[in-house]
Amino acid sequence: MTLGTWLDQPVWLMFTALAGAFAAFCLSLSLLSLAPWTRGGMRLLGSGLVPPYIGVVAVLLALLTGFVANDAWERQRQAGRVVQAERSHALAVYDLSIASAPDMSDVRASLTAYLTAVIEEEWPSMADTGAASPAAGLALGRLLQVAADPRQSTEAGQATHAALLDAVMNLRSARSERLALSAARSDETKWLTLLILAGLTLAAIALVHAERPYAQAAALILFSAAMVTTLGVVGLHERPFDGPLALTPEPIRHALAAMQKGNRTVEAAPDATALRP
Repeated sequence: MTLGTWLDQPVWLMFTALAGAFAAFCLSLSLLSLAPWTRGGMRLLGSGLVPPYIGVVAVLLALLTGFVANDAWERQRQAGRVVQAERSHALAVYDLSIASAPDMSDVRASLTAYLTAVIEEEWPSMADTGAASPAAGLALGRLLQVAADPRQSTEAGQATHAALLDAVMNLRSARSERLALSAARSDETKWLTLLILAGLTLAAIALVHAERPYAQAAALILFSAAMVTTLGVVGLHERPFDGPLALTPEPIRHALAAMQKGNRTVEAAPDATALRP
C-alpha cells in the first residue's frame, strides 16, 4: 500500500493498516527470539548491546518524526489561512461593488458565479484529483474582465476602481495558493525513512531484551502503540484538502450566503480548520 492509498482510506482503516504492519514486525522479532533455530543467534547479538544503544536510533527517529509532524501541521494551518483569505477577498469585492456609486451588479453576478463554481465543482475536484475546476477558472476570468473594464474607472472613480482590481487580484492569488497546496503531493521518501527508523528501533529493543521474552514483548508493544498513534495522527493532517480531515468550503459558503441575502451580518467568519467532516 502506497502512502497516497493509505491516506485515502477511512480513519479507522488507516490506523488498522498501520497497527497491522507494526504488529506483524513485532511478531516476527518475537518469533526470532523464541524459535530454537534463531534464539541463540538473537541472544548472541543482543548480549553485547547495552540499553542506551536504543537511544541512538530512537533520537534519529524522534527528530525526523518532529520534522514530518511540523511540516504536516504547518501545511494544514496554511491551508486554513488561505481559505479564510479567499473568503475575505471575496467579501471585499462584494463590499466595494455595493459601496460604489454606479451599479456593479455585473461584478456581483460574476463573483457569485465564481464562488458557486468553487463550492460545487472545484472543491470536489481538489478532493478527487487535486486539480482545479475549469468552470471556476472561467468564472474568475470573467470576474477579472468585468472588474478591469475601463468604464468602471470612469463611473466609480479611479480610487474605487483600483481598490476593486486589487481585491480581485488578491482573490486570484488566494485561489492559486489554495490550488498549489491541493496539488502538492506528500514526499513518500520521508515516510519510508520514518518506517525504516521505526523498524530499526524495534529491532534494537528486541535485541536488548532477547533474554527476557516478556519484557521484550511489553517494550515492543508500548513502542509500537506510541508510533502507531503518532504516525496515524500526523498522517491525518498530511493532506489538507483531500485527506481524512480535509478542510471544507464552509467559510466560502457562508460568505456566498451573506452576499445572496444582502446581509453581511449573517456571515460569521468560521474557522476553516474546525469545519471538517
